[in-house]
Amino acid sequence: MTQSSLTEAGVRHAAQRAGHAVPPAFPLDASVAVNPFLGQTGERLETTAARLGRVAGISLAPPRPWMTEQIEAGKVTDADLRAALRATPAAVGLASPEDLKRAATAPPPAAFAPPTVADLAAEVSGVDWPGVIAERIGAWAAGYFDQGQALWAAPRGRSAYAAWRAVATHDLTLEIAGLSHFATFVSEAPEHAGDVLVRAAQRLGLSDAACETWFHQLLMTLGGFAQYARYLGWRAGLEGRADRTLEDLLAIRLLFEEALYLQYEGRIALGWHEAKAVHAAPVTATHADLLDAVLQEAAERAGQRQLAAALAQGPAAPRADARPSLQAAFCIDVRSEVFRRALESLDPSIETLGFAGFFGLTAAHRRFASDVEEWRLPALLAPGLHTVADGAPAADFAQRIRQRAARAWGRFKLAAVSSFAFVEATGPLYAVKLTQDALALPHDHAPHDPPPRFDGELDLSARVTAAEQVLRAMSLTKGFARLVLLVGHGANVVNTPHASGLHCGACGGQSGEVNARLLARLLNAAEVRQCLAVSGIVIPDDTLFVGGLHDTTTDAVTLYTEDQPSPSHATDLAQAQAHLAEAGRQAGQERAQRTGRAGDAASVQKRSRDWSEVRPEWGLAGCQAFIAAPRRRTRGKDLAGRAFLHDYDWTEDAGFKVLELILTAPVVVASWISLQYFGSVVAPEAFGGGNKLLHNVVGGIGVLEGAGGLMRAGLPWQSVHDGSRLVHEPLRLTVCVEAPR
Repeated sequence: MTQSSLTEAGVRHAAQRAGHAVPPAFPLDASVAVNPFLGQTGERLETTAARLGRVAGISLAPPRPWMTEQIEAGKVTDADLRAALRATPAAVGLASPEDLKRAATAPPPAAFAPPTVADLAAEVSGVDWPGVIAERIGAWAAGYFDQGQALWAAPRGRSAYAAWRAVATHDLTLEIAGLSHFATFVSEAPEHAGDVLVRAAQRLGLSDAACETWFHQLLMTLGGFAQYARYLGWRAGLEGRADRTLEDLLAIRLLFEEALYLQYEGRIALGWHEAKAVHAAPVTATHADLLDAVLQEAAERAGQRQLAAALAQGPAAPRADARPSLQAAFCIDVRSEVFRRALESLDPSIETLGFAGFFGLTAAHRRFASDVEEWRLPALLAPGLHTVADGAPAADFAQRIRQRAARAWGRFKLAAVSSFAFVEATGPLYAVKLTQDALALPHDHAPHDPPPRFDGELDLSARVTAAEQVLRAMSLTKGFARLVLLVGHGANVVNTPHASGLHCGACGGQSGEVNARLLARLLNAAEVRQCLAVSGIVIPDDTLFVGGLHDTTTDAVTLYTEDQPSPSHATDLAQAQAHLAEAGRQAGQERAQRTGRAGDAASVQKRSRDWSEVRPEWGLAGCQAFIAAPRRRTRGKDLAGRAFLHDYDWTEDAGFKVLELILTAPVVVASWISLQYFGSVVAPEAFGGGNKLLHNVVGGIGVLEGAGGLMRAGLPWQSVHDGSRLVHEPLRLTVCVEAPR
């Protein structure tokens, strides 16, 4: 491949495509599940496997021992294997279930990634150049991307590329390691990152065809930092801005490749020529990729068959003609399936519903005495509303002072000049807190901010439109109970940097009480109800909406009854609280059966307060299906906390607009969740968070596995594995919809 086949436009286009092939990684305070294969959504599984095998040396196959176990246990049958063979391209060259079974027992071939220049230079020099590069980029990026963790923050106001050059021109680490005159080389590099891409591709003899997967490979070597840069671009796009941080990181990585190539060209030319040829070739699935795709298809068909059997148990529950004694709308998160089933078992007149936990309100929210806006909405969307916590100005000022003092005290504890003396000087003041936390004594962690309100009250027309859209999307337009609970969810755990990943993904990795309380306030407004009645949604005068929060770790539910006091509903609320408490006990008992070393509900609750617990709850591990149907189709059927349950009645959906919304929003988010767990199981080295026991928070945005190096993105191994077996089966999401074809 000659240099003449390289064009500046081709290089820039390849860099753009490579950047889009990297998934975004959200920061720790608002982490949400992201499809790690977001950049490959237009490809079949086997093609994506071939692509990621080339750029990262990873496999996307379910672990062969797990697959063999499924076959031997009879969970995956011959019928599943035959159906999978029919559904997958015939090029796999396997004709029968017996062929597949034999193939499944053989160890898979190692995925092949062509060497980078750094890899080739390491072979001929004996210096671990990939490790050195990872360490130096990681050390710089930790400071550059820092969000308040560092006591001495890196200077702001420069692009990533410019900030790195300012550091690299004074960093002699590479020269000490053996890369001659690297600081000078960096100082003489082009001023703009885009020019670096073109020059490096030219010097290294790349073609347009080879650039895309080469760039993609180099971005993959940057680990979570590249994914965080992709997030910055994603966020900027939602806000109508442009962000070039990912291109800057690619340019930085390319300068290392270019410098190493200039130093070792004579000794690595042959190896580099072969690597370029691999990158220039079309991405094509191998026989192993096709085999793995067939086995994946068979496992998923087995899961679908088991789901169908569970749904077929007993007749569909008829909708009660009498007015429900209680209605409770929960987030569709799979953890609510267990709680909803327990709650409904207490009284046949109780009705539960499922809806995305942001309750249709795309709010950018400022908490009490805070200037930070939290996006409490799905990652796919941009804020449509701005909300704040209510409160008197005087109280707000006092609270602001207390919070700032607490933050200053926290920074003092971490300061280099005070860290060693801190415990000796102030340890006795922490005696009570240390004792309480060490003994894992219970205490209330539910958010108790003042009720949220719209920042700049919306006009009546906008409020009515929002209320009607949400009620119709919930298929809740008639048959209202006296008490309707709107229950978001969150998880209260200690000593885990990934805590926000256990919160509500539909609320941007935040807890869901803000949106639930906002919607309750909206639907309790008399003027809104009057206008809704004109549209055919008549809410009885005695119906009260109350926002709540389901703690998925302890299964406790907090109701925010003080938002709109109603003495006439005191009896209803007391009965609801009793039902919620009993349902929580039953749900906790069921969860205890899935949780290692947990004998009962009480032990599950204690795990949430245990500093040393690496598995306080399983989160969404095990998620398998999304079901959009009336609750009567699933009521009373044990789906084992593996299904997202979205209430949907197609007979109430004129023009199928609600179905379109469900398929393009909640289903996509649920698919992202499923694929994040899938990626963390099948390719933990690229899309997993590593070992929790080794985690160190970096910059407030992610974790390192150890003391340095590159950031890890994705789920920790302890979130998908219990130490002896997988707790999340690597199956892609099955979507079930009750509607005409």
